[in-house]
Amino acid sequence: MHLSGSITALATPFTAAGEPDTDAWLRLVDAQLAGGTAALVVAGSTGEAAALTVAEYETLLRAAVGRVAGRVPVLAGTGQSGTAHTIERTRLAAACGADAALVVAPPYVRPTAAGLVAHYRAVADDGALPVVLYNVPPRTGCDMQPDTVAELAGHEAIVGIKEAVADEARMRALLPLAGPGFTVLSGDDGTAARAMLAGADGVVSVASNVAPAAFRRLCDLARRGDAPGCAELGAQLAALIDFCGVEPNPIPVKALLARLGFGHAEGIRLPLLPLSAVHAGAADRIAAGLEALEQTCRDALAA
Repeated sequence: MHLSGSITALATPFTAAGEPDTDAWLRLVDAQLAGGTAALVVAGSTGEAAALTVAEYETLLRAAVGRVAGRVPVLAGTGQSGTAHTIERTRLAAACGADAALVVAPPYVRPTAAGLVAHYRAVADDGALPVVLYNVPPRTGCDMQPDTVAELAGHEAIVGIKEAVADEARMRALLPLAGPGFTVLSGDDGTAARAMLAGADGVVSVASNVAPAAFRRLCDLARRGDAPGCAELGAQLAALIDFCGVEPNPIPVKALLARLGFGHAEGIRLPLLPLSAVHAGAADRIAAGLEALEQTCRDALAA
């Protein structure tokens, strides 16, 4: 497996009653495929994995796998704070038909570098699914350093990393690891084009939930080295990307999805709350402009 291009970390639409909205979920998957998204992540942090029951997790993943029907890879978020639990969740994801596991560094427990190596090797050695490492220190309290990634990259079942540290030096340190057996993906929308222009394979994006064609085009431009084109499209995406950070993810992107008809505006689970009223006007403005941007990008992709 070699992942590349625009990969969407799917948000999970909920109904007004707070239950997963199956209809909206499948329509969101359809919209991603129509927009040219190259792979999908189910039940990552953007998907509120921590708030899903095991039964909900299984239902959402099976539904996505069935809808995708092999057209693009489906990655399942399987990372837990403990290694045994991570292996158990990865086995469940494999049984549901996922193509790979996105395994976040164990949250809260703050393992050492040696502990991280042992953890990821144990998950990969189990053989249930190919493993994509995921480093997002602000959420986990653990920063997986490039030397640790390099130690893991040679494992045949560890096939890549989603790196959410936006620092340019971090990406420079990881890019020499990229190759046929190991993919380097940006996990930060704001710096994804810069990372891809430098040699990263793609991005795992939040904002692409509502702008799949735009992010597909951004990836295409970056991966063929079109820096001016990236700058132009990046300027058009800047307000969206900035808005996605005004409150903890996935609050802002779920507010936009609700405005586009995917789930209910109150559809988010505690301890997260719906978007604050102070940001409602910005959400309305951004949502109103998305269709024109998406159509422009769809036209460009079809040309």
